[in-house]
Formats: sequence, C-alpha cells, structure tokens
Amino acid sequence: MTLGVAVIGMGWMGRVHTQAYARVRHHYPDLPAPELIAVADDVPGRAASAARRFGFAASTMDWRELLGDPRIEAVSVTAPNFLHREIGAAVAAAGKHLWIEKPVGLRAADARAIVGPGQVTVGFNYRHAPAVVKARALLAAGEIGEVTHARFSFCSDYAASPDDALTWRFERERGGNGVLGDLGSHAVDLIRHLLGEIVSTSAATAILIPRRRRPLAVTSGHQRGTGELAAVENEDWFGALFELESGARVSCEASRVATGSPNAYGFTIHGTAGVLAWDFRRMGELRVGDATIFAGPGDGEFGAFQPGAAIAMSYDDLKVIEASLFLRSITSGVALGPGLTDAVRAAEVLEAIEASARH
Repeated sequence: MTLGVAVIGMGWMGRVHTQAYARVRHHYPDLPAPELIAVADDVPGRAASAARRFGFAASTMDWRELLGDPRIEAVSVTAPNFLHREIGAAVAAAGKHLWIEKPVGLRAADARAIVGPGQVTVGFNYRHAPAVVKARALLAAGEIGEVTHARFSFCSDYAASPDDALTWRFERERGGNGVLGDLGSHAVDLIRHLLGEIVSTSAATAILIPRRRRPLAVTSGHQRGTGELAAVENEDWFGALFELESGARVSCEASRVATGSPNAYGFTIHGTAGVLAWDFRRMGELRVGDATIFAGPGDGEFGAFQPGAAIAMSYDDLKVIEASLFLRSITSGVALGPGLTDAVRAAEVLEAIEASARH
C-alpha cells in the first residue's frame, strides 16, 4: 500500500524529511510506501527545484493549497519556527497526520494549539540513537544504581562567527527564544526521556554576540551578513540547574556560539553504583563505568540498519527511524515516539528557564 505525503518547507530539514521518506522502506519493508505528492515553500523556485530533484508530483509556493488535496494523508512541517503554529494547526485541523519539527512554535501555547484527529510525531530525534535507547534500558534496570546527578550539554558553533548574517533565527518574533528552542528543546527532551520530569529550575541566559549584519538575500544562515547592523534579540546561551521528580539534580547548558565545538551534544549521568556517558559525535558508543560499549542489533532500531555492533550510524538514520515511527503510528492508530505532549512539556521548561533568568 502507499501513503500520500507532502512536505512544507524545503530548507535543510525539509530535505532530510524527504530523504527519510525515500529510504524508510529500505529499512522497514512492512510499512506503507510514502508517495511524494507535493512540496511547498514560499522562496521562489525552491519548491519547484525540490520537486524535480526528489520526484514530488507537484510543487507550490502556497502551503494552503495542500490542505484540500485528498491524495495527501500525511504532512511534514519543516518550515521556520514562527510558522509552526499556523501551519501545524491547519494541517491537523484538515485531518492530516503531522510530522512536525521541534520546537513546535515559539511558545508552549503554540504546541497546545495543534489539535486534530490524526497522529502527530515531533522531531526529537536524539532519543532514537540506539546507544541512547540502551542507556535508557540500563537506567531502568538500575545498572548505575539510583541517579544522583547529571550533566547535559547541547553546544554548537553554527552561529559562533560574528560575521554570520542576522537571519530570522536571531529575531524574537520569528526565532522565538533562540538557542533555548533550537538546542535546549532537545536537551530537555532527553532529560525527561531518560531521567523523568523536571520540577524546579534555576537558570541564566545570555546574548553573547549582540549585533549582526542583515543579509541582502533570503537565507537560513551560514551566510555572511553584508547589510546594516541590527540587534540580536534572542539567546545565544543558557545554563540551568534542574531538580527532577526523583530528587536528582541536573545541570544543563546549550550554546549556538561555542567556537570549536560543532554539534557537541551529550550527557553524563552519575548514580550510586556507576556512570553513563554519551556523545552524539561518537553516536554508537556508550560509556558505562570505566568501559566503552557499542550499540548493536537489539539496541533500539540498530538492527534495521546494520548487522553488527560498532558500525557507524548517521544523523539521517535517526530521521529514518523517526519516519518509521510516524508511519507506524498512522497504520496502527497508536501514537509512537515523541508527540505533542513532549513538545508542550519541553516548551514549558524552556519558559521556566526564561522566567528564572529574568529574576
């Protein structure tokens, strides 16, 4: 059987979703085959180019044209954050299944506004890394005893250069709370997924590069700014201390201006009987005490991709796993993987960080 899909927003993440749809049955042959019906993007020429490149049957600059198409059963929303609420809510209300990127809007209220009869999957992809799945199983089994404290870090350097253009990501009205929603949402989701609910927060935030030059053309980043100087309106960095429902304490840091630390995402979790540590840049490895172990078949979805432990997987593989959960949710009628509840809760924690930093 086939399932008609559409993608709204054809930047890097739209490409990742599209390629995940193309690959998903290579790894999960029992799933319905996604049929690429239409792609939408308001940047002139981008949707048409994507249709030619990836094989969508149609393209448009107006995403609203997709809502009434009966061939489209599921929609990926990979547009900029400030459009998530409007597009996501419209897609859900039209009865389409929805795969939407985090942070699902700019505030918790935006995620709460998305209501409809279909299944919803949210793009918290790092929890799907097989080594993270293994870590969760070891924690549940008491492998390191009672968790006492942990450190989670999501630091990157994608905005480390002061010469990078002032895109929508740096504007509060369109980019929301900056690094909090971009990287902090992933960190908060991993903390909740592995260790449980956060009950109290103490935090600080900072804008470390206060002014950037505007771009002279439409861009999503990584372009030198050549226009007028303007203020950066949202956070480059935050540090937070969390108390969990279990009583454990967690320190959490996220930065988009961490020079020399590209995609330095991971955690170290201490317990009364040991320690677990994971670094996304060595995605298949998990430190357990003094030993390094490797994810393999039997750990999460590893076996759908590789036959033996220690064979490397990729970021794009995590999105294929996400696509499989989305499609399986649709066919089974049972929500699998992270959903709107997770998006709302992550956004609430991020708002608590902002409130704490103001006082």
